[in-house]
Amino acid sequence: MAALYFAKYAASVSADTDLTDLNIEELMKVSITSVSKKSQARGDAAAAVFVISNDDIKRAGATNIPDALRLAPGIDVGRIDSNKWAVSSRGFNGRFSNKLLVLIDGRNVYTPAFSGVYWELQDVMLEDVERIEVIRGSGAALWGANAVNGVINIITKHSADTQGGLFSAGGGNEERGFGAFRYGGKLNEYTSGRAYIKGFDRDSMSRPAGQPAGDAWSKMQGGFRLDSNWSAADNATLQGDIYHADLNQQIGLASLSAPYRETIADQAQATGGNLISRLQHRISDTSNYALQLYLDTYDRKESYIEEQRYTGDADFQHRFALTHWNEIIWGAGYRYTYSAVTQIKANVFNFNPVSRGESYFSTFLQDQMALVDEKLWLTLGSKLEHNDYTGIEVQPTARLLWGPDPNHRLWAAVSRGVRIPSRVDAHMELIGQVVPPFTAQNNSSLPLALAVTGSNAYQAEHVLAYETGYRYTPGNNISLDVSLFYNDYKNLRSYHPGATDLSNAPFYIKQPFIIDNAGDGKTYGVETAAVWKMLDWWRWDLSYSVLKTELSSTPYYQEAVSPQHKTSLRALVNPTPDITLDAWLRYVDNASAFTLIGPAYIKAYTTLDLRLGWKLNRAVELSLVGQNLLDNQHLEYIQETFTQAAEVQRGFYGKVVWEF
Repeated sequence: MAALYFAKYAASVSADTDLTDLNIEELMKVSITSVSKKSQARGDAAAAVFVISNDDIKRAGATNIPDALRLAPGIDVGRIDSNKWAVSSRGFNGRFSNKLLVLIDGRNVYTPAFSGVYWELQDVMLEDVERIEVIRGSGAALWGANAVNGVINIITKHSADTQGGLFSAGGGNEERGFGAFRYGGKLNEYTSGRAYIKGFDRDSMSRPAGQPAGDAWSKMQGGFRLDSNWSAADNATLQGDIYHADLNQQIGLASLSAPYRETIADQAQATGGNLISRLQHRISDTSNYALQLYLDTYDRKESYIEEQRYTGDADFQHRFALTHWNEIIWGAGYRYTYSAVTQIKANVFNFNPVSRGESYFSTFLQDQMALVDEKLWLTLGSKLEHNDYTGIEVQPTARLLWGPDPNHRLWAAVSRGVRIPSRVDAHMELIGQVVPPFTAQNNSSLPLALAVTGSNAYQAEHVLAYETGYRYTPGNNISLDVSLFYNDYKNLRSYHPGATDLSNAPFYIKQPFIIDNAGDGKTYGVETAAVWKMLDWWRWDLSYSVLKTELSSTPYYQEAVSPQHKTSLRALVNPTPDITLDAWLRYVDNASAFTLIGPAYIKAYTTLDLRLGWKLNRAVELSLVGQNLLDNQHLEYIQETFTQAAEVQRGFYGKVVWEF
C-alpha cells in the first residue's frame, strides 16, 4: 500500500514544480519507473538511482542532454569537441563508451555499430522533459545487453501537460543562437497532442594553443506526440521526431604516403528520425500490460565513411499480482537492425561485410516479494537474450530492500550483465597509425600500417556487480543517499598481434592487431548525494563520487581510466518569488584516454556555472547563464580515434521563455 500511495502522490507533482518548494520527504516520493519497470517511489528503489527533474535542467542552464547528466553522481561526462561527448557510468568512459544503456521514452538509442550512443544525434525539447532517471549499476536483468554499468531513461511529458504554446530563444558567445516553438492542444475529449520545432547554432571550441577547433555545430529537429485515453482502462501514445545536423570536425587520419598522417576539415552530416507507438491496458488494479513498437533510422556521413541504419523494435510487458505479497513482471521483445556502410576511405577504415542485418530476441521475468510487510522486500529476476554474435546470454539479478522505518532504507544487489559484440568488434578494420620506413619502430623500406582488426570469434564481455546502499531522511530538510559498488569484469576487449600481411607490398606492409577478449579488471567505489534545505527559499545539493579502476596489465590491453574523484555542489536560491539564483561548482579529477597514437593524459579541472532567472509575469521568464567561469578554456576528453583535441571555453548566453 505504501508504494501505491507514493505513486499516486508523485503523479500529483508537476514536472514544472520548483524544487525549492518541495521538502525532502516529498522529493523521495517522486515516482520513477526504470528500476523495476513499474511506478514506485524513488526512495523505495533497491538500486543507485538519481532523478534529474525538468526544474533541475532549467536551473543548471543545460542546453543539451549530456550537460544535464553532469548533475548525477557516478556519471562521467566529458566534452570532446563542440558536438561530441564521452558519457559513461562507473568508469570506462570514451566517445565509444559501450556499457551504458540510454532510452528516450522507451526507445533504445544505442547503435549496434559500436554498442554506444551518438550523443550529438539524441535530442529532445528540454522544456518538454519530465525527468531523467539515472541508474548506476547493472540493469541488464530488465533492460538487457549493454545495460552493464547503468541505465539512463529520458522521459518526456504527457501531451496533456503541455497545452498551449511555448516559445524560447536565446544566444551568446558559444551558444550563438537557439530557439524552439511548441504548441499543444486537445484533438477531442480523449486525445491531446503537441508538435514542436527547435534549432541551434553552436560556435566551435578551441585548440589548446587558442585557435578555433573548426567544429561548429548546427541542428534542426521537429516532432510530435499524441496521447489518447479512450477508456478508464486503455491509453495509447504515438510520437516521432526528425532531424538534420551539420557536424563540423577536425580529424587526423593515417595516410599510406608521406607524411603518413593527414588533417582534414570534415563537414560531416547526419539525418534521421524515429516513430514510437505504445498501447497500455489496465486489466485490474493489480494487473496491466503494455505493447510498444518503434522504428528508428539515421544516415551519418563523414569524410571517411557513411553509415545508414534502420531499426525496428517490438516489446511486450505484463504485470500482475500473484498474491497480495508477490508481484510478477514478465515480457518479451524482438529487434531487427540493418546497417549499410559506404567506405569512402577504404584503405584506412572499412567493414566486411559492408551491409548486415541482425536480430535480437529477448524475454525477462521478475518476481518482487514482500517478505515482511512494509519492512523487507526481495526481487529476483533474469533476462534471456539471443543475438547473432554469441547466441543466448543470461543476465540474472537479486535485490533486497530493508526499511525498518520510513526514514531509513538499506538495499543490496548482485547482478550479472553482458556487453554483446558490435560491428566494430566483429567486422571493422581500421588503420590507426602508419610508421614511416627506416625508423626505430620500422626498419623496413616500406611504410608499416598498424591496423585494428575485428574478429568473428569475439565473445560477450560480462560483469558480476555487487552493490549496496543506504538512504536516510531524518526530516523534511535533509537527506543522504550513499551507494557502494564492486564490479568484476571478464572478457574485456583487448588485442593481439596477428601475422604480418605482405599482400600490399611494394606499397606498404600491414601489421594487424586482432580484437580479442583477453582483458579483465575491477572497479569499485562510493557515490554519495546529499540535499539540505537550509531555508524555505535556499537549498544545497552535494554529490561526491570515488572510483577506483584496476585493469589487467598486458601489452595490448588499454582502456580509458575515468576520474577517481568527482564533486558537485549546487546552491538553489529563491530570494523573491520572481527571482531565482543558481550556482554550480564542479571538480573533476585527473583521467586518461587511450587514443590511436597512444595514451593521453587529462588534467583535473574545476568549473563554476551561474544562472540568474527573472519571472517577469506568469508567461515570460528571462535568464542569464555563465558557464565554465573559472578559466578561459580547459580540456575534458580526447577521442579514441580521429577527432583532434579541443577545449571547452568560458561561455555566456541569455534566454527568454514565453508561454501562452
